[in-house]
Amino acid sequence: MEDKTDSARDEASVPQLNRRLGRADLGAVPEARKALRELLRHWGRPGRSEIAELLTSELVTNALVHTDHDAVLTATVGPRGLRVEVRDFVARRPRLCGPDTGDGTHGRGLVLVQSLADAWGVRVHGVGKAVWFELDAGVA
Repeated sequence: MEDKTDSARDEASVPQLNRRLGRADLGAVPEARKALRELLRHWGRPGRSEIAELLTSELVTNALVHTDHDAVLTATVGPRGLRVEVRDFVARRPRLCGPDTGDGTHGRGLVLVQSLADAWGVRVHGVGKAVWFELDAGVA
C-alpha cells in the first residue's frame, strides 16, 4: 500500500506553474513566458527554454485571441520532461493550418507546436478544451 504522505510530498516537490490568464489580456503572454523561464531555471533544464517559451506563447495567444474567456496555464516538470497545458472555456477545437491554407495570419502557431514539441494534443472537456505539449527531459 502506498504511503499517502510520501506521495503528497513527491507531488509538492514537482515544479509547477499555475496561472489564470485574463480574457484578451495579451500582456499575459510575456508574463507567461517569464514564469515558464523561471520554472525551467528552477528545474535545472533551461536548454530548451526558448522552444518552450515559443510554444507556450502560441498556446496562450490562441486561447486569448480566439476565445472570449479567461484561460488557465499549467506547466509541470518531472522526470519525464516538461508538460505545458492551456485550458480555455470554448470546446471548439483549434484548426491546424499549413503555409498554403487559411488566411495567412491564423493557424500557423499550431504548426510550430506540432513541429517542435515531442508530443502535443487537444483534449475537449466539458465546456472547454485543453491544448498541451510536452518536451522530453532527455533533451530539455
